[in-house]
Parts: sequence; C-alpha cells; structure tokens
Amino acid sequence: MISTGDDESHPAFTPDGKTLYFLKNDPSFNHWTIVVSHEQNGKWSTPEVVPFSGQFSDADPFITLDGERLFFISTRLVNGKAKEDTNIWMMSREGAAAGTKPTGGWSAPEHLDVVNSDANEWFPTVSKNGNLYFGSERPGGKGRCDLYVSRLVDGKYQPPENLGELINTAANEVEPFIAPDESYIIFAGTGLPESRGAYDLYVSFRRESAWTKPVNLGDTINSAGWDFCPKVSPDGKWFFFTSNRSFADKPLEKRLSYRELLQKLHSPGNGLRDIYKIDISALNLDSLFHCQNKTGTM
Repeated sequence: MISTGDDESHPAFTPDGKTLYFLKNDPSFNHWTIVVSHEQNGKWSTPEVVPFSGQFSDADPFITLDGERLFFISTRLVNGKAKEDTNIWMMSREGAAAGTKPTGGWSAPEHLDVVNSDANEWFPTVSKNGNLYFGSERPGGKGRCDLYVSRLVDGKYQPPENLGELINTAANEVEPFIAPDESYIIFAGTGLPESRGAYDLYVSFRRESAWTKPVNLGDTINSAGWDFCPKVSPDGKWFFFTSNRSFADKPLEKRLSYRELLQKLHSPGNGLRDIYKIDISALNLDSLFHCQNKTGTM
C-alpha cells in the first residue's frame, strides 16, 4: 500500500506512528505530492492527497516529536508571486484549533521568511528544542548545497548558520536528519569520500561544540543508486530512508520470462524510489561514535 511500483519517498510519522505522510512523485522526480495514510487494524489505508498539497510541488514533510508542527518544502506562491525554487513552510495544530484556515487538522501553511532564500531549501528537520536543520543552495556556501541550522530563540527562528567545514565541503550535502538531542546528524551527500553511488548517507556526531568528520554508513544502507532521506521513527527503533536501488543493479540469477519481467518492472525495486526501513541497531551508531572518540577524528 505504501511502497509500490510507483515512485515514493520521504516518510514522516506522527508521534504515535499511526499516521504516515510521504511523497508520490513523477518518474523524473520533478513533481512531488504529499499524501497521507492511516494505520487501521494493523494495515495502512489507501493514501489520499493531503488538503494542503496537490497543485504545486510539495515535499520533505517533517513532524515534530510533540506532533504540534509540520514542516515541508514547496514551490507554491509567496505573497502572490511565483517561485521557481523550493522554500520551507510550517503548519501548526494550534493554528488549526484557533480556526486559522485549517487544512487537514493543520493551520494554513506559513512561509518562514527568515529561513528561506532565493535558492532552493531542502529537507527541514527539527530537534527537540525546536532548532531547524535543512539544506540550502544559497550563495556563500562551501559547495552547491550546504547544511544549515536556524535556532529557535524565544519562539522565533533566527538567521541560518552554516554548519561549518567539518560537515560542509565543496561537494553536495543535502538532506539532514538531526537527532532529537542534537547528538548526531545523518545526511545525504554526493561526491563525498567512500561514496557507493549517486547519493550516500553519512553520520556525524556532536562532540562538545564541534561536529566529527562524517562517516559513510556503509554497504548495509548505501547502494550504487540514490540513498537519501534519512529519518528515525518517533520511538527511536527504526531507521527509514529512500532508495532507487534496482533488481538490475547486478546480473540476474536467471533468464526472466516476459511475465516475470513485467512483474519486476511494476514492483518495488524497479529503479524508481522506494521507502525502506531497518532496525536502527544496524547503523552501529554507538560503535561509530566510540571509534571517532578513540581516534580523535574531527
């Protein structure tokens, strides 16, 4: 019901794990729509387009741990003017309760002016204290796309800060998942060391006030294709990511009949993006953290 032969990506769960927002995309990955499914009697319902999506490209939903805020990116109009780049928007449960144009239980989307630029912003994720991490292609970065943080101070987001040269390079860092306590960050990047494919997932740990040198999460997670969109489930037990790994990435074990070929082409693993999950223990985060502490790699 969730991962099909279509292109799906970017899952976001409500805190109880019973509602799932995710993307349905065109095969070229140029138009994105946010849909929602609900768990009912152990099964996921047929997804529906959320009330605030379906016209413009909307993507990268993120729900805060308390379930009170939903962030996403969009190409929708800003102050009545068309946008070619993606910007970060926010909705709240409070606004919906107050009667400010509720859309599916959320307030009307609010454009985060202080965070956005005239370039693309990607993949907002938020720590427990409200700090907003995201990718941006704005001028002044170290590569095509860098990772930034906008700190929440007295209920207001502050001008974004570049995460610095230990995270950002001349390559491309795009989609950061920040741990609730900001102890680690997992992000997608291209052109970085030990890359397995187009996009790989890396982790960096916060040690005192600095980030450690990013480490590739390895072959358990990364493939020859796109591996991106890192998310950890609200209960901290599962690691979710998106990949376009394909049955055609390596030679097939046998000759396929036409019927078998059609089945593979119309199923998950056909080279379009799919949503995957794995027990978070498979990431070996504790081992990677202690290894970096031991070697002093920064």
